[in-house]
Amino acid sequence: MRRTLAPIGGAMIKAYRHQDNRLQPLACDAIPVTLQGLSTDIVWIDVLVPTVEEDHQVEKLLSISLPTREEMEEIEVSARLYQEDNAEFMTLTAVVRIDTEAPETTPITFVQKGNTLVTLRYAEPKAFANYLLRAQKPGAVPCSTGELIMMGLIEALCDRIADTLETVGRDVDGVSRSVFRRKPGERPLLNTVDMQAIIERIGRDGDLLTKVRESLVSINRVLTYHTSLDANDKLRVKEARARSKVLERDVVALTDQATFLSNKINFLLDATLGLINLQQNQIIKIFSVAAVVFLPPTLVASIYGMNFKHMPELDWPLGYLWAVALMIASAILPYYYFKRRGWL
Repeated sequence: MRRTLAPIGGAMIKAYRHQDNRLQPLACDAIPVTLQGLSTDIVWIDVLVPTVEEDHQVEKLLSISLPTREEMEEIEVSARLYQEDNAEFMTLTAVVRIDTEAPETTPITFVQKGNTLVTLRYAEPKAFANYLLRAQKPGAVPCSTGELIMMGLIEALCDRIADTLETVGRDVDGVSRSVFRRKPGERPLLNTVDMQAIIERIGRDGDLLTKVRESLVSINRVLTYHTSLDANDKLRVKEARARSKVLERDVVALTDQATFLSNKINFLLDATLGLINLQQNQIIKIFSVAAVVFLPPTLVASIYGMNFKHMPELDWPLGYLWAVALMIASAILPYYYFKRRGWL
């Protein structure tokens, strides 16, 4: 007995089958459903921001219980990686809106049951669109099984993260040049406004790297968990097993790169704050020297500004010039003294 499920293939739930060595989307009325489950030619069901009714329909089709969004966002490994109802549930954290000023993280759940993959998500990472664009071209990527599709999606997420790390690396190099040397022979940047802008850039890069590292850790957990299950299943596709191991090595390399950039950002932040402190100390130093330089002339002016009746210089024709010359000399002599000692 067969029946069709109209909502699948709509805006929120899309199904794909493997045909002619590529993924082909199924129309609403072309998705056969049996009482026992889905047709074997459907390899991927993508569930995006489902309603309660759509969520229940997918659960009924696969005879499983999909996790809620709150369960997907839990940090416990047992809540993200588990087996239930002959299905494998794996939730990872993906970074979305990377190209904007406010990147975010979102959970994505992969449900592997038989030859069918179900992805449950509440955001639209560009990696999914990029993979789907390639998978709909004949022979572009392996997509004959749900497991291969999952590997391809994770690989697309890693590619997106790699591009992000390259962008952050270039920005960090630009910040380094701005802090230490802008052009050959030019002094380091010490303007307070520019320093504030640099700290803001460092903060944005650091926040993005934090999200990227969180995503890489979750991807590594998913791959490690899937590989451990794969080792006990001799029927797994060898190609999927090999791609899983390659992805694990890629994730480790990307994690090392993210760690290196994080350390470099921390160094630049410390250096920038140190330069700001040096600038503030220089300003205080200037005021201190100015106070010391103008102290002797002030003392001379105070002495000759006294209202005593018997002061010898009051009746001296050159008294005014003498007082002015004495004030100038008392200001110049401390300045040269400080200069000679290297305090200026």
